Amino acid sequence: MFDYKKEIAKKLLQINAINLNYEHSFTWASGIKSPIYCDNRKSLSDVAARELICDGFQNCAQNFPAFDVIAGVATGGIAHGMLLADRLGLPFIYVRTSAKGHGMKNAVEGKLEKGQRVLVIEDLISTGGSSFQAIQSLQEADAEIAGMMAIFTYGFNESRLLFENHGVQIACLTDYDTLIQCAVELGILKSENLNELMLWKNDPKSWRQ
Repeated sequence: MFDYKKEIAKKLLQINAINLNYEHSFTWASGIKSPIYCDNRKSLSDVAARELICDGFQNCAQNFPAFDVIAGVATGGIAHGMLLADRLGLPFIYVRTSAKGHGMKNAVEGKLEKGQRVLVIEDLISTGGSSFQAIQSLQEADAEIAGMMAIFTYGFNESRLLFENHGVQIACLTDYDTLIQCAVELGILKSENLNELMLWKNDPKSWRQ
């Protein structure tokens, strides 16, 4: 059986969509110091990577209840959501990070009818806040949420609890735990660094502060 979780993690590392730097950490906009930086938009420039991701989404979508529309979350989820919608022959919409300040002042762009079931596509789930905001925008537009799929998640408890507490089904093609194991296999990380990297995942706000 094809292991999408492992193969997608390897591909993201190979195309530098995800960078790991144990010794010199990255600083996120939130101020959190991190050994990992993720830019899944790079996968769009690699034909094999975007096909693999679309295959993964198509396979994973079978685990969700019936849905009528694919929605991409701006900006990283838009292109991947569009690719999946095209593959499945379904309508596509996208969700803005905030409503437009002019015109119709839409938060949701495209045709969405009341009560339609929407499967939402994200590129990355970190703390889950912005992803959940997109779900709320769709609900305010009278959509029913079938669930959300993402390319990658850090697997923080904060995001897991957020979606669980609101009854939203989530599935991610790959995750942090798989990624760092693949990084060892590819020679990007040393196995002795894994414990420290798991400490970051378990308490990212305190790591190296």
